[in-house]
Amino acid sequence: MRAYRKETIAAASGLALLVAAFVVPHLDLGIVTPLINASPERIRDFADTAPIFGWWDTHIGWGTVPAVVLGFAAVIWGQALALRLNWRALLLGAWATSAAWAFSLAMVDGWQRGFAGRLTARHEYLRQVPTVTDIPEAVRTFADRILDYQPDSWITHVSGHPPGALLTFVWLDRIGLGGGTWAGLLCLLAGSSVAAAILVAVRTLADERTARLAAPFVAVAPTAIWVAVSADGYFAGVAAWGIALLALAVRRRGRVPELSAVAAGLLLGWAIFLNYGLALMALPAIAVLLCAADWRSALRALLPAVGAAVVVAVVFVAAGFWWFDGYHLVQERYWQGIANDRPFQYWGWANFASVVCAIGLGSVAGLGRVFDIAAIRARAGLHMLMLGALASIVVADLSRLSKAETERIWLPFTMWLVAAGALLPERAQRWWLALNVTGALLISHLILTNW
Repeated sequence: MRAYRKETIAAASGLALLVAAFVVPHLDLGIVTPLINASPERIRDFADTAPIFGWWDTHIGWGTVPAVVLGFAAVIWGQALALRLNWRALLLGAWATSAAWAFSLAMVDGWQRGFAGRLTARHEYLRQVPTVTDIPEAVRTFADRILDYQPDSWITHVSGHPPGALLTFVWLDRIGLGGGTWAGLLCLLAGSSVAAAILVAVRTLADERTARLAAPFVAVAPTAIWVAVSADGYFAGVAAWGIALLALAVRRRGRVPELSAVAAGLLLGWAIFLNYGLALMALPAIAVLLCAADWRSALRALLPAVGAAVVVAVVFVAAGFWWFDGYHLVQERYWQGIANDRPFQYWGWANFASVVCAIGLGSVAGLGRVFDIAAIRARAGLHMLMLGALASIVVADLSRLSKAETERIWLPFTMWLVAAGALLPERAQRWWLALNVTGALLISHLILTNW
């Protein structure tokens, strides 16, 4: 029994946190609540299912049967297939399964409500796309339109992110792929590709067997609920491949590792112009660098990557957008809105309950094995990746700029944590995976998530 103590304690702690986060909003504990200064209608709109953003709605849909079948198949045959398939087939299979799983969960809510219409809502990027008639001018004046209560203020999601996010959907529209379906498909494909990126990084920094054991967990992760469809799924995909390519460069894999480093820098540089919070991907990146064989290998990967990231920043500066101006204005815009009514006394810890929902209790159990002093001293690859992602989440939480909706906002970090399931004893992994799948199915069918 002692062999299972760490994961049991971790899972039990995660479950207790989850129960507390769902129960506390109904105990009338003053500011230890998800929303203050609010009418019953506003509480229903923004805090009905805290710590998840959504509404209670027991329902089934076209995606119910495929989701159940995929989840069941992953639990029964996932590990065996992951250990047997050739490596390339495993990567493609994990990506395809993750995409099918995410799409099925989205379709539980129906085609329009669950997929095609998600990114056309009034606060979303696609509502702003038709107003961008001059792209250079939009970038040049982007920071001027961030603050709220101006005649030409950007809508909520556009104002809350650097211009790269809006530009992506504008460019998609310009090439004839406008509308919610194409935008949703981009987010779905990019977000589900994180499964393959994680396997590449884990194989590179740890070993192939560990990566194979992680495959079922990342393929049918509960995070898929918010990958399809939210722009944060796209952001997560860009950042994840940046980290995976950096890992390849650090371990000197491939014919020209420097090219991997440059590609990593370009992707991570682009990522911070998609989402200000992705500056925190520096922490997983540092974890990857710490896995280098020596400081020379780390430096040979770091310098080209930083140089490429700087190039991305210089392009935006030349276009008229300075990242730090946008960041400071976004903080001001943040406090102009609902953030003032979301007390940190609740969200400071309830954010972590949303992480439990996003990664599943099975992966929480795996995190119980991450804090292994011997493995950390040895700079074990998977442990370092998990610690980097955890550090990003803790810093994001302490910033007080992430209160609520973190099951979506923190996707670029939480999707990595799902791989912690590979640290669990092999013979028990199927049962922990079943717990993840069950949790995802329950959330999808009991809560109508906002994303």
